[in-house]
Amino acid sequence: MNFMGDSNRNQQRFRIFNVLDDFNREALGINIAVSLPAGRITHYLNKLAEYQGYPPEIQMNNEPEFTGNTFTN
Repeated sequence: MNFMGDSNRNQQRFRIFNVLDDFNREALGINIAVSLPAGRITHYLNKLAEYQGYPPEIQMNNEPEFTGNTFTN
């Protein structure tokens, strides 16, 4: 799981949330929005898990996006 950011021609910033399978390099899901609060990410991950199944292990980088109470509880 990783976040990326960019902006469009009008300089409006947006965020991209990527969920990748490192074993076979498959993109399991990509969520793009102007704002990606923790509640939206957890809802997206739950829907993705219903479709793909829960993974035995989750790997993510140590970015500050994953340190909020929503993710640590």
